[in-house]
Amino acid sequence: MSEHIHIPVPTPETLHFWEGAKAGELRLQRCRSCSKAYFPPRPFCPACSSTEVEIFRASGRGTIHTFIISSFRSPGFTPPYSIAVVELEEGPRMLTNIIGCEQNSSAIQMEMPVEATFEPLTEEINLVKFRPAEGR
Repeated sequence: MSEHIHIPVPTPETLHFWEGAKAGELRLQRCRSCSKAYFPPRPFCPACSSTEVEIFRASGRGTIHTFIISSFRSPGFTPPYSIAVVELEEGPRMLTNIIGCEQNSSAIQMEMPVEATFEPLTEEINLVKFRPAEGR
């Protein structure tokens, strides 16, 4: 049985994010009116609805806000694997996976410092995942 893996398709609103991931950068948007950084990408600020937004290179650092370890098989994933919400240093939260460590609650913990890493999925798409921050 073959697995069907969902491959993201960049849109005009998300193209900067995917181009950044391909270049090894985490690119977010920030509102020029209220200065709030946000994710996921959209053409207006979710805080004040301003369309005066800019794209910037984020630090790629954050902490684990919450996570689960899944033991269920899913296309593209071999159990066990983590599904986490990472709170970025700039403020937004991102749904992601934690890699580069054992997939258990001894190795992955709440508020653990993490850093972005970019995992190739296709020639055009790199997925943004996180690993434990060096020096933690």
